[in-house]
Amino acid sequence: MRRFGTAIHAAFSSIVFFFFDLIDAVLCIVYEFVDEILEGKSRGCYCKTSPLHTTGENECSETLFRRKNIFREMWFLGYARKFKSKLSQKMRKSKIHESVVNRWSDCGCQSCNSWTKNEDENLHVVVKDSTSQETEDSVKGSFENVIFIHGFMGSSHFWTETVFEHIKKDRYRLLAVDLLGFGESPKPRDSLYTLRDHVETIDRSVIKPYELDSFHVVAHSMGCLVALALAAKHSNIVKSVTLVAPPYFPSSNEESVLNRIAPKRLWPPLAFGTAVMSWYEHIGRCVCFIVCKHHMIWEWLIKLCTGKRETPWKIKDITRHTHHSAWHSMHNVICDGSKFADEHLGTIINSSVEIHLIQGDRDEIVPSHCSSNMKRNFPAVEVDIVAGANHDSMISGTREEFAEKLASIWCSRRTGSVI
Repeated sequence: MRRFGTAIHAAFSSIVFFFFDLIDAVLCIVYEFVDEILEGKSRGCYCKTSPLHTTGENECSETLFRRKNIFREMWFLGYARKFKSKLSQKMRKSKIHESVVNRWSDCGCQSCNSWTKNEDENLHVVVKDSTSQETEDSVKGSFENVIFIHGFMGSSHFWTETVFEHIKKDRYRLLAVDLLGFGESPKPRDSLYTLRDHVETIDRSVIKPYELDSFHVVAHSMGCLVALALAAKHSNIVKSVTLVAPPYFPSSNEESVLNRIAPKRLWPPLAFGTAVMSWYEHIGRCVCFIVCKHHMIWEWLIKLCTGKRETPWKIKDITRHTHHSAWHSMHNVICDGSKFADEHLGTIINSSVEIHLIQGDRDEIVPSHCSSNMKRNFPAVEVDIVAGANHDSMISGTREEFAEKLASIWCSRRTGSVI
């Protein structure tokens, strides 16, 4: 019976994603046409372009370009593209809007565009100094720094609204960042949001301005790959690395990672949404146009229906990005960045830095074998499997316990004791 249900699910999935292939191919032409009309020119997409010539941790994932779509080269779509080119030449506006920061399909409200007023374009960083009640002279140089990095479709709220208030021990300065392209941080159109881009912006926005001579790092999901790259770069000053639900896929190419993270299936709903937003560039942009561009309308409706004055932070996080930033981070950090994880782990461990991995045994986003594979390849990694926890609940559902666990890790590193 179970095999029959699996077969039915696979059949329905194939049919649904077959139609999504067609819709995405059609939207490719539609968006290219509308971009030319509203912005003066189309910036293009990854349906027809070739892999960019970038190297190392600044390269682009092959999954940006090699996503299979049987309709992409169909004759009728080719004819439609030619018709579109002729029509757009007649209707195109004469002025090319080079000064426009956001695409027409992205939100341009004051909140989403506030970062453009900052010439340095640094990341948004929330700082909590637990020693702030004491005098500056008495605490100068006495606290330890902790950098918190959120996951995909998240922001600094993921940490500030959960564990920050429960970290009660003194001598810690907590720094939660909004990664490039998320939350209140810059969302530049010309960035490819590679692993190196994310690390360099944290360097520029946190490590240098706050003059960190040592720090711990705590990261969740996609942020774990950024944390490993950051810790490897600063292996001489990083004190500990805590990875929560890291997407670890050793010796895997980008397409393999995409198939594991976002397999094309209808159930559960979260997996279906992940697959659609990861495989279909133009359908994903359409979803962002409906949800993210008009986030203020949805937030107003939510507040109206719930009677609350503030929109829940999880709702805000879902909409505070652009399709460009989310799409590229998904492919260039998760899919492409995974192949650098072993190198970074080796560098960190060789520097005698403690690495702690925490994952829930009911995680439906990051497979459970990720933690076992990391432990097998790097026995020095301390692994803690949380019973009954999913991708987020090990933090949001057990806030005090998680904060105590972090404090014990930092204390262990400071005193040299063994947990």
